[in-house]
Amino acid sequence: MRALDYVRPGSIEQAVSTHSKSPSAFYLAGGTTLLDLVKLDVMPADQVIDVNHLALKQVEVQKDGSVRIGALVTNTELAHHDYIVEHYPVLSQALLSGATTQLRNKATTAGNVMQRVRCNYFRDGYSACNKREPGSGCAAIDGHNRSVHAVLGTSEQCIATHPSDMCVAMAAIGARVEVQGAGQGAAGKRSIDFLDFHLLPGATPWKEHALKDDELITHVVLDAPLAGSKSGYLKLRDRASYQFALASSAVIVQMDGDTVREVRIAMGGVGTKPWRALEAERALKGATLTPQNMDKAAALAMQGARPYSHNAYKIALGQQAIVRNLATLQA
Repeated sequence: MRALDYVRPGSIEQAVSTHSKSPSAFYLAGGTTLLDLVKLDVMPADQVIDVNHLALKQVEVQKDGSVRIGALVTNTELAHHDYIVEHYPVLSQALLSGATTQLRNKATTAGNVMQRVRCNYFRDGYSACNKREPGSGCAAIDGHNRSVHAVLGTSEQCIATHPSDMCVAMAAIGARVEVQGAGQGAAGKRSIDFLDFHLLPGATPWKEHALKDDELITHVVLDAPLAGSKSGYLKLRDRASYQFALASSAVIVQMDGDTVREVRIAMGGVGTKPWRALEAERALKGATLTPQNMDKAAALAMQGARPYSHNAYKIALGQQAIVRNLATLQA
């Protein structure tokens, strides 16, 4: 049995200060994935910093229409928030497609952003895994890599997909991650573009995000919704309940008659991070949503994909996730 010190800080600043003094400490919010990893000894820890009582549970609509989401807002609360349902349906749908009701009731916004991969080689505790043990290799590359392994953004060091549905929707919407570091006042605060927050594995797959060791996520701020746009999240998976995406798409489209004025496309299940399909977006802007144009954009979204022994099907499936979503929103 592992002995853990339990700390309940009285403020955000105290939480950050406590964490900065203990490299193996972790913040405890919903605990829906972290506690599993601690039990498996995948994430060794000697101290738990309970942040559940901090004042980070509000969803605030700003004057410009953007939304500031507290780190401790649960997935259930966010998915059913009236403003989110009305103005960001893609986010509500993405949240409700993930996990189970019980888990969504516990899982938090920041925890979802920070969740780690579901690669079985990462979690088994003994297979070669550069995320868990840098320099040990990646058993997934020549192993079973059908479902939770990527074809976009991979490297010789890691091919695990990022598991979040929520993050795919946020990548399409556009967002910033607000963090608090150990510095005093404004000096300790910074804002990270959502597309820059999650890192590609490259040569350092154990570095999964842009947070510094002394930083805590306090809020995620969504860009203001596109006026008159339609949006949707499509998740393709082996079964409809409690399953991670084989391929998914978050699409936001704003039309000017029959012409696409603005479009945003992000993908899940196929990339090592929430994947923004910028080339596909550029191809569709100013075009009409004909089957040919949608197929072309979908092909561009999967451009550069690298299939492995069991997941080549994800290239075609990823394209279908985009085409079907666009066609549904056009109807």
